[in-house]
Amino acid sequence: MSAATTGVGIVGAGTISDQYLGNLTKFPDLKVVFIADLDEERAASQAEKWGVPNSGSYEQLLATDNVEIVVNLTIPAVHVDVALQAVAAGKHVWGEKPYALDRESGRQLMAAAKEAGVRVAVAPDTFLGAGLQTALREVRDGAIGQPLTALTLFQVPGPESWHPSPEFLFAKGAGPLFDVGPYYLTTLIQVFGPIRRVAALSSQARSSRTIGSGPKAGTEFPVEVPTHISALIDFESGASAQSVFSFDSKLPRAGFVEIAGSEGTAVFPDPNMFDGETTIHTTEGEPRVVEATGSFFTRGTGVAELAQAIREDRPERVPGELAFHVLDVMASLVEAADSGQFIDVASTVQISAPLDADWDPSRASSSVS
Repeated sequence: MSAATTGVGIVGAGTISDQYLGNLTKFPDLKVVFIADLDEERAASQAEKWGVPNSGSYEQLLATDNVEIVVNLTIPAVHVDVALQAVAAGKHVWGEKPYALDRESGRQLMAAAKEAGVRVAVAPDTFLGAGLQTALREVRDGAIGQPLTALTLFQVPGPESWHPSPEFLFAKGAGPLFDVGPYYLTTLIQVFGPIRRVAALSSQARSSRTIGSGPKAGTEFPVEVPTHISALIDFESGASAQSVFSFDSKLPRAGFVEIAGSEGTAVFPDPNMFDGETTIHTTEGEPRVVEATGSFFTRGTGVAELAQAIREDRPERVPGELAFHVLDVMASLVEAADSGQFIDVASTVQISAPLDADWDPSRASSSVS
């Protein structure tokens, strides 16, 4: 491993780890050196599959000197505990969303990272992909004039029909808001800047659901969170948005992000994806379709960008402050729905610089020899 290549350890060898490993093992700025899981046999199987030299327990991962970034793919309920252990060991962290389940533990993690002098970055990194980067460039270049309002829709019947173990998606820390909301909210923040206050209505269609596929098909499980949230969002810039996050619609409308500006409207690609075209509507002529240009790599893109930022001693483009602001917004939406009032969002965030259109995580950066 080059002295400038960043060593990566993965904790959590579940299904999503394949998506990460498929990319992380291709990026020349990174070297995956350890996979850990509570089920050490599963960790060993993933290590063999992807050519990773070491596997075992999380304690062993943290004791591995050449692991600089821990990629935290554990369940949401333990995101903070796992990250705090990595921070205490002097490791940087890339985590799956959400940042935390509540503001208090999120602040604890931020403070610990600052004291240790390490970085904690958290998904989603989809806005680094070619699809959203192209859409953001169009808006920033004035294709629709001044961005003013947005409409986003995520409406599906619910994942219990196809997911073999969907219980965690209806538990605290998930539901349509915490599970899918980060993709839409992060995208809106990239367009309009930080969020000032929110209002919301929420509902729960059923108190229990039934698994529809896999070995547990027919098993009933409890629903712990709202399964439909309608949100009003007020940005510090004066812009506004309406968003729906729902597991209660028999008519799917997923991936819909529409940005209206003073001179036109942009339809963005799915914020849960890294590709997709952008369509620009104005009063002149036919809609203009803009094909995506940039990186088409998927999950793990943010890990590569984080490693480059560490080597270059600059801010990463998916900072923990962004993920915490999104967490703060989601917690505020829950409070707004419960109280029936607008809730002020206390946190704020600085919007990251856009990527160069030709940025490619599969190409070694200048910091890697």
